[in-house]
Amino acid sequence: MDVDDHDHQRRYALLLAARDSEFVKKEYGGYFNVFVAAFGEEGEKWDLFRVVDGDFPDTNELINYDGFVVSGSPYDAYGTDLWINKLCFLLQTLYAMGKKVLGICFGHQVLCRALGGKVGKAYSGWDVGLRKVKLMKNLPACKHLDEITMQEIPASLCVIECHQDEVWEVPLGAEVIAFSDKTGVEMFAFGNHIMGIQGHPEYTNDILSVLIDNLLNNGSIEKGFAEQAKFGMQVTEPDRKWWEKICRNFLRGR
Repeated sequence: MDVDDHDHQRRYALLLAARDSEFVKKEYGGYFNVFVAAFGEEGEKWDLFRVVDGDFPDTNELINYDGFVVSGSPYDAYGTDLWINKLCFLLQTLYAMGKKVLGICFGHQVLCRALGGKVGKAYSGWDVGLRKVKLMKNLPACKHLDEITMQEIPASLCVIECHQDEVWEVPLGAEVIAFSDKTGVEMFAFGNHIMGIQGHPEYTNDILSVLIDNLLNNGSIEKGFAEQAKFGMQVTEPDRKWWEKICRNFLRGR
């Protein structure tokens, strides 16, 4: 029996590729809540799969989901860990099924890798802090963002970045839909059901601030670099509302 779309409760899955930090657990109750707050809408069902710990959705359950979000991760998207290989296989399956998949940071990179692109260390080193990203609006891939949204969106948007890897080459048939002075592939789209974003639309300034402290404390970045990133956060705000709109519209096929 055909179920009218209005009766269909939309169902999404977050494929979490990072472990909850103490800060995020304390402030938000975990990354799951951060993602659902940013990308979820009233009346939907969201499920959590901690893929970083080997927790994956059942293959015969995939059909029941309207879309999937792949989170960021401290791991390398080009890594050979078992769970990363398994995630690549799952993403290939979702691509073949025509399911909506949105990749964020590591998720954007691993999506690229799974579909035949190239990922590696960024030649220009870490990108931490706020970055202006230029959107290419005249591409067919942008059609999945309805015309009105595309006309409204400013030509460049500010996003929180926190990565030292990047996409070197998008998969054959995919399109780069945003870039920045630092990173050639800030966003890519493949057909109307795959989209990757290098930045973190879901992050708040306080999450970034704690991450900067952690990176400084474990010697990943230098003091001057950390201070510069924090100063940037004081003078600029990320365009969270626009990013949320882009992601929400993409996930719902609007």
